[in-house]
Amino acid sequence: MAYRTRIKYTTAQKNEIWDRWQRGESQSSIGRLFDRESSSIFSLLSPSGGIRPAPRKRSKMSLTLSEREEISRSLVLGQSMRGISTALNRSPSTISREIKRNGGYDHYRAANIIFGVRVKIITAF
Repeated sequence: MAYRTRIKYTTAQKNEIWDRWQRGESQSSIGRLFDRESSSIFSLLSPSGGIRPAPRKRSKMSLTLSEREEISRSLVLGQSMRGISTALNRSPSTISREIKRNGGYDHYRAANIIFGVRVKIITAF
């Protein structure tokens, strides 16, 4: 039995599937549009119970790109975590967790983190 390769739907295709599902089309008819079985449509719709999930967005509480760059520059200059947190108007524990999570005091670099964040956001869909 020949198996099809796993299909990765693009964002535009996912939006089309959700639009058609909301208009009341069956999974079979949506699957025919993409030349796939209804089970591949089901696997996209079922995790959220058939209700379109809200668009993903970063929390307003998360550190921004400029804040991460400032942390990186401050560490190179030898400033303390408390000093950095005061300058950024953030909690010292936020700065401490950010540094610890991303390489520690000696290896923290904003450029590496920014790339990693983009990869996580892109692959999260």
